[in-house]
Amino acid sequence: MAYTPSTDIDGLQATLGTLRLGAVDSAGVAWFLQGLDGWDSPDIRAEFQERESDHGSWASPVYLGSRPITLTGTIEAQSRPALQAAMEQLYVAAGLGDTTLTVWEDTPKQSAVRRSGKLLTQYVSDRVATYSVMVTAADPRRYSTTLQTGTTGLPSTTGGLTFPVTYPITLSATTSSGQIVAANVGTVDTRPVLTITGPVVAPTVAGLYPDGSVRQLIYSQDLQSGDVLVINTDSHTVILNGSVSRRRFLTVSAGWPTIPAGGSVNYQFQSGTYNGTAMLTATWRSAWM
Repeated sequence: MAYTPSTDIDGLQATLGTLRLGAVDSAGVAWFLQGLDGWDSPDIRAEFQERESDHGSWASPVYLGSRPITLTGTIEAQSRPALQAAMEQLYVAAGLGDTTLTVWEDTPKQSAVRRSGKLLTQYVSDRVATYSVMVTAADPRRYSTTLQTGTTGLPSTTGGLTFPVTYPITLSATTSSGQIVAANVGTVDTRPVLTITGPVVAPTVAGLYPDGSVRQLIYSQDLQSGDVLVINTDSHTVILNGSVSRRRFLTVSAGWPTIPAGGSVNYQFQSGTYNGTAMLTATWRSAWM
């Protein structure tokens, strides 16, 4: 059967790396995606210790495990050479390094995956083959395909009293917020990357939550002009200028400031000394379980 190149096929649709599944590619090869096992829910890690001389058990905290995903389907090509070329594309897409799996649902979501099992292909005819690819997402969250970002400088104050004064007086000082509002519309907390650009003296980033709680990241060193400090709240790393670990200089007060499911956080940028060129940038994606 001839298919129209670069068109979608009804049913499941996903992209593994640059390979679109559930669509007809530019060469007229049809990639049917018939199974997407594991995308619905990851495993969990939990322990239950039986209570001695009592009913029930003691429950440990529950954590999500990694997410194994198996993609299965059929490839239909115009000829045997075209089919073989398509199968080679699949081997490349399911490489040994990290790649992005995007599932095109009503709200598209993506995960970073790596091949974790044998890639199975089987000829049905000279023009048709079946495939099965197993990949695993070490981070079980499914993320929005939209990367959100916010940037702010240090809070500053303008206006106020100017001497000499004439009575009656009006105080008209205005303070800029120095805050980034980060929202997560997903169903599980998400963890932003916070980037501080110098010069700035001993910067602090405070996560202000709707319930009034505060989580602070306090960096004890100064950043010079051109310095860039990247704080990854997922991997808990603190990297200066792309290569130097500065984790030992960061104090985490009350926990890492993540963004809760269906909620938002105000990230407040602070320093004991104002500098108009210092910047805080937050990047994040909404996340689903």
